[in-house]
Amino acid sequence: MARVIITIRVMPVDIDVDLEGLLEQIRQNIPEGTDVRANEIVPVAFGLKALRINLARDESLGGTDDIEEAISNLEGVSQVEVEVVSRIS
Repeated sequence: MARVIITIRVMPVDIDVDLEGLLEQIRQNIPEGTDVRANEIVPVAFGLKALRINLARDESLGGTDDIEEAISNLEGVSQVEVEVVSRIS
């Protein structure tokens, strides 16, 4: 069965959000069958930074709506944006 890699960008509500702590919350709250792979903190503007995360999951689990919803509901998250979805074999 093929898997997909999903690259998402998570914007915090402000510059005071602990992004490492937020990443740990994301790891604990993403839907079952979804794995956090690579991640990085990227500068946005005026001291604001975002998390860019690569997630892997089986393509049979469907789209990204459940992932986006799980992350959006976490405290400190302003916005979740799917940047890329790529199929791997």
